[in-house]
Amino acid sequence: MALDSKNIVDLNLKNDKKILNFSDFQKQSIKFDINKLQEAYNQIVKTKKFDDGGGIPHFGAICLTRIPGDPESVKGHKARGVYWTKPDKSGKEVARDVHINESAYSEFIPDYENTYFKEVFDVLSSKYKLGRVRILLKEPRSTLSWHRDPEPRLHIPIITNPGCLMVIDNVAKHMPADGSVWITNNTKYHNAFNGGEENRIHLVACVLDYKFN
Repeated sequence: MALDSKNIVDLNLKNDKKILNFSDFQKQSIKFDINKLQEAYNQIVKTKKFDDGGGIPHFGAICLTRIPGDPESVKGHKARGVYWTKPDKSGKEVARDVHINESAYSEFIPDYENTYFKEVFDVLSSKYKLGRVRILLKEPRSTLSWHRDPEPRLHIPIITNPGCLMVIDNVAKHMPADGSVWITNNTKYHNAFNGGEENRIHLVACVLDYKFN
């Protein structure tokens, strides 16, 4: 039987094409106590619900910083912020949500000052210029849109599972919940998904002074 050459996939890739480049996931030299992070998270969610970012499916945020004295700066679309995506077959890029003045989010919210997150914030803000600092929820069996953000993001996984992956360009990586700190190049197109059956929880901060090579 003759083979249809149009349906044959060439798997004879060059060696340089087989090597994945993880340079958009950069592990930092700082490490925090994962047990204290999880304890602080459990302490907060006893009294605080996740904001859905203005009715966005499968999105949840609890803001830990705000514009000083402005409780409205952490609600609705301001819990989410501007991003760019390519939503349909045209491939045309469009902007979504509202622009955020990240550098204005300098006040750690007083309600959370008695948690371990305050210590984490103090350490991180001494090393990086931060924008919003949030606890982000990724629900089980859910994904984000394929999108890019204005700046890199700092991640500290708090609760995760092997089915949680972040994809930047065409490279996927799982970041374990062991207290490690990562900075990811969210200025490139990326996505995150939770293929597990429990919530994925990350502390995520916008980083305003970090440059990727």
